[in-house]
Amino acid sequence: MSDPTRGMPANLRGALDLSALVRRANAPADAAAPNGSDSIVVRTDDATFADIAERSRTVPVLIEFNDERAGQTGVEAVVRSYGGRVMLAIVDLLAAQQLIQAFQVQQVPFLAALVGGRPVPLFAGVMPEVELRETIDQVLELAAQQGVTGSVAPGDESEGAAEPEPEPLPPLHQEAYDAIEAGDLPRAIQAYETAILQNPRDDLAKAGLAQVRLLARLESADAATVRAAAAAAPEDVAAQLAVADLDLAGGHVDDAFGRLLDLMAGVFGADREPIRARILDYFEIIGVDDERVALARRRLASLLY
Repeated sequence: MSDPTRGMPANLRGALDLSALVRRANAPADAAAPNGSDSIVVRTDDATFADIAERSRTVPVLIEFNDERAGQTGVEAVVRSYGGRVMLAIVDLLAAQQLIQAFQVQQVPFLAALVGGRPVPLFAGVMPEVELRETIDQVLELAAQQGVTGSVAPGDESEGAAEPEPEPLPPLHQEAYDAIEAGDLPRAIQAYETAILQNPRDDLAKAGLAQVRLLARLESADAATVRAAAAAAPEDVAAQLAVADLDLAGGHVDDAFGRLLDLMAGVFGADREPIRARILDYFEIIGVDDERVALARRRLASLLY
């Protein structure tokens, strides 16, 4: 089994691609594993985008912003058909708020290009393959005019440098990752809960537990049904919690916080506790140093005290 922590930052917050893990957990046991990152198609976020920008000085890069609700766009298959003359960087929406702002993304799917480190907005929505190829051809023409004519191949590594081996995880953390890889989310939850019992200050286990709990809730959620139920009952706490989960998993962090904080403003007594607990879970997932968490924390405090 491949190491699920390879390429992840030491801090787990925002490191897990939640929607991808849900797909993996739902996939049949004999289904092929989803394509991982290679040199033609890579995943990126705020922390790793500088590497993508540097690569764009050699080969043009398409940047795709997308989530599960928007559906598949077919961009990856088309990009691969160009044999490495163009790259595709798929943005992890949960960890890319700076990129979303920089590219002025108003809706997903959204496609842009990066040529010589310079962004080129392309289009929003899903484009037919013929038009998509025409757009990529135009990007390649622009790149050629700027002398960006390099190419990549699957498995290429920059300057031939070997990827450093990750540090071993604590046993219970490794057990949790292995369980996620196997689609066994209850076992992953149990492993993280045990880690926290053994060390109540294990912040990484708390973040991991919050993420996996979110995955478990999303696994059985039908987005259309959830949103319809919430629209029909705007004061139903369970329904609004479920929609907030969808918002967060899709990268709409402000929407998720706003929905729950607005809900809490109209609820009192014991009914507030599940909302408060869910917001605290979101703090762990996003990270306490994030500005959006700081803003939400201040509003939460004003509502509680």
